[in-house]
Amino acid sequence: MKKIPKRSRTVGRGIEELWKREVGELPPRAFAHRIWASEDLVLRLDIHKTLAEHRGCVNTVSFNQDGGILISGSDDRMIMLWNWDAGCVKLSFHSGHTDNVFQAKIMSYSDDRSVVTCAADGQVRHALIREDGQVETTNLGNHRGRVHKLAIEPGSPHIFYSCGEDGLVQHFDLRTKAATALFTCHSFHDNSHTVPIPIVHLNAIAIDPRNPNIFGIAGSDEYARLYDIRKCNLDGSTNYGHPVDCFCPQHLVGDDQVGITGLAFSDQSELLISYSDEQIYLFSRDLGLGPDPVPASQASPDAVAGTGLDPSNLDIDAKTGPQVYKGHRNLATVKGPNFFGPNCEYVVSGSDCGRIFIWRKKDGELLRVMPADTHVVNCVECHPHAAILATSGIEHDIKMWTPKATERASLPANVEEVLMPSRIAWFAINDDDDDDDFVVDDDDDDDDDEDDDNDDDDDDDSNDDDDGDDDADACFDKSFL
Repeated sequence: MKKIPKRSRTVGRGIEELWKREVGELPPRAFAHRIWASEDLVLRLDIHKTLAEHRGCVNTVSFNQDGGILISGSDDRMIMLWNWDAGCVKLSFHSGHTDNVFQAKIMSYSDDRSVVTCAADGQVRHALIREDGQVETTNLGNHRGRVHKLAIEPGSPHIFYSCGEDGLVQHFDLRTKAATALFTCHSFHDNSHTVPIPIVHLNAIAIDPRNPNIFGIAGSDEYARLYDIRKCNLDGSTNYGHPVDCFCPQHLVGDDQVGITGLAFSDQSELLISYSDEQIYLFSRDLGLGPDPVPASQASPDAVAGTGLDPSNLDIDAKTGPQVYKGHRNLATVKGPNFFGPNCEYVVSGSDCGRIFIWRKKDGELLRVMPADTHVVNCVECHPHAAILATSGIEHDIKMWTPKATERASLPANVEEVLMPSRIAWFAINDDDDDDDFVVDDDDDDDDDEDDDNDDDDDDDSNDDDDGDDDADACFDKSFL
């Protein structure tokens, strides 16, 4: 007798949840969350809209608090607020930056009128959208070198942080327009005779959503560091820079050829870390190495052998390792991993091969590989309340993904061809070399545009140092009000 094939567990579960909803056994909110968590939706993600208005690489995409608006920033230095579902721009304005915009975020509880940005010019700026549709931009603070990331305090319309390649972490309060330098991050060094201790060039900063007092930073060495803002003096009177915990996979401790490009916290305070030319790792908080991790010279096999110590006796080797997510490439640009799902059931990341990777969080199984860019996918941003993704990369557009496909996708036959490239020490940054850029430069027809933009910027930003408000050029849609 021929056996009937077993029905997919995820599909069956989705039908079961739908039945419970129909007969009133499941509240609407619980129903929405359980459906969103279904792997069936992940396997049906497809392009819903392509948003194409920028004239350069799109380096940042982010949803507002309710998910109805998407904000983007680009090499063209423009900021755009999108009605992503309709595929149209609600508002666009010049950021005031003089170089590539790396991140733009809408502040919570600001009626979507307060925007903070950072860029390759080292500036951290604030844009205020006025009632008449004009946009005032202000330079809040500066770093020496590029500023890759901002982190907004959850639920706050005023507080956010920045980190830069100068190793500096700054705290901002929009109520006072004040920038407070908290500390400069230095590498852990066991040789007290080496002066100065090297600076860690920072690429990533993230805040724990369950405990907003805790934030993590990472950059040009192997460690992700956690700090407690309550131990930092916000008046700038001390340069406190000692972490409360550090995280690193055992085999990378002491490896001076790796660095970290992105961090993310889950709703359960797990820490997701993406390494350059390596893998993505998920750490529970009990896997920390403590505030003073094993020095590199002691953790390396050669050094340990020279001291007669058994590496198996080291504390880091006695702990269960983090969950690993394999298959993507992360070398060409600064990429950040992310969580997807109502309870962070999945891990997502872009890749140098131009595809999006989606893994099941709990066991690291690769579920989806989706082509999304002809070059590199840098950004994968998740909608706060639905199974929707926004992605961007070297191409000049943004792709919106929704579970609209009629057929469930499967992994491509050539997925094994996505191999890890040879390791390159690209994190060895020379601060004096302005041309040593992390971001892949897209030369397609943008040189003339950027030259023109630079001329305009020289005029527009000449008063930034005077802390004056810039009345930015704005293309305003009245429906935004």
